[in-house]
Amino acid sequence: MGLTGRRFAVPLALARRLVRSEQASGDNGARAEQDISRQVSQAKPRLSLAATTTGRAIAPAGAPWLRLGRANAGGSLVLLLTLLGVGCTPAATLQGASAGSEPARAAAGGGTDTNSPTTSPAAAGSSTAVLPPLSGVALPMDPSQPASPDGRRYPLVPSDPAQLAQLLASVEAALRSPDTPASELPALGHQQQVIYRVLGHRHELAAQVRAELPQRWQRVFDRHVAARRAFISMHSPSRRPLKVPAWRIIEPEPPENLLRYYREAAAASGIPWQVLAAVNLVESGMGRIDGVSVADARGPMQFLPTTWAEPGIGKGGDITDPRTAIHAAGRYLVRRGGLKDIRKGLWGYNNSDAYGEGVLQYAALLREDPDAYSGLYHWQIHYAAAGGDLWLAPGYNQTRPMAVAEFIRQAPHSVPPQGSSGY
Repeated sequence: MGLTGRRFAVPLALARRLVRSEQASGDNGARAEQDISRQVSQAKPRLSLAATTTGRAIAPAGAPWLRLGRANAGGSLVLLLTLLGVGCTPAATLQGASAGSEPARAAAGGGTDTNSPTTSPAAAGSSTAVLPPLSGVALPMDPSQPASPDGRRYPLVPSDPAQLAQLLASVEAALRSPDTPASELPALGHQQQVIYRVLGHRHELAAQVRAELPQRWQRVFDRHVAARRAFISMHSPSRRPLKVPAWRIIEPEPPENLLRYYREAAAASGIPWQVLAAVNLVESGMGRIDGVSVADARGPMQFLPTTWAEPGIGKGGDITDPRTAIHAAGRYLVRRGGLKDIRKGLWGYNNSDAYGEGVLQYAALLREDPDAYSGLYHWQIHYAAAGGDLWLAPGYNQTRPMAVAEFIRQAPHSVPPQGSSGY
C-alpha cells in the first residue's frame, strides 16, 4: 500500500500541517479557497437523530467479541452505486446460486445471525471470534465466513446498539492513533465503512447508536451518516445492476502522495483540498477502481474523455494518472463556477443536489477532523447490486460484466453476512 513501518503517523501529520497551513497560504487563490472552505464548514449534518450528552459508551458484560485497550481513551452514476448506493433484498437474484451454501443463505437473509455477539452461529458450526487486538481493538469475526484471496472477511455489524456504539467508538479512535500498526488500518477502515453503510439505511438503529456514542464521536457520526443518506437518496431501490462491472480493483497511491496532490491542486485552483479528496473518494474510492463507467467516465476522478479534452482541463495528460486527474478536477470545478459557489461547481460534476451535499459532508468532516482521512483512505469498493451490497475485494478483475449469481458462486466472500448490508 506504499506504507512503511508500523504507523500511519507521517500522512496524519501531513494532513494536520495541510490544514494549519491553509490560512497562511500566499497564493493567488488563497482568498477564494477560504471562502469556499467557509461554505464547506456550513454544510449541515441534517440528521433527525436524538442528541446525547452522556459522553460514554456501554461495554456490555460478557461480550467476548470486543476488547478495548488504549484506543478507547478517545472514546458518476455507476460508481455512486458502487461506493455509496442503495441496497436491495439479496435473495432477488440468488437464483442459480448454491441454495445450501452459507453465503447464499446469509445473502437471502436466512440461516443463523452470525452478527450476534452472544449467539453461537450453530449453522456455521463455529463460534464468533475476534482478530488479534494489536491496536487495542478486536473486530468481530466469524471464522466460518468465506475469506477473500488475501485472507480478509466481510465485516460483521453487531445488532445491539450499545455494542455497536462501543465498537464504532473504538474503531474511530484506533484509526486516528499513531500507535495503530499500519497492517491493521485496512481492516479497521473497512469495519468503519460497513457500519456507516448499514446505519445510512437503518434510521432507528442509527439514532440508538448515536445516543450511546461518546460525545467526541457524535459530530463525526453525523457527517458520515448525512453523506451516506444523501447518496442513498439519489438512487431507486428498484433499479439495481444484475451484473458486476468489468473493472479491476487496484491499490491506490500511498495516502501521503494523494494528500500532496490534493494540496497542490488546491493551491493552483483555489478549490479546498478536502473537496478534491471527497470527490476522489466518491468517484473511485481514491483510485481503487480501474475501469470505465456506463457513461464512459474513466480515471480516478471519473472524467468523460470529451470533458478531459476541453482546453485547459486535461492539458494533454493521462486521464488515469492520479496527480494529473486531481489537478484537472480542480480546474474543472473552477470552470463550473466552484470558486463562487462550490455547490454549483459540484453540480457541474454531477447534476444532483444530493451529490453535492454528500461530497460536502465528507469535505466538512475532513476540515473539522483531518485525522478522519485515515479511515476514508482505507475504505473498500462495495457494489450495490441486485445480489446485495457486494464487496469487490482487492484483486477483483473482470474483463467483461458477469451475472451477479455467477459472481457470488465464484466469490462467496463478497456477499454481506446477515445484518451487514442495512437492507
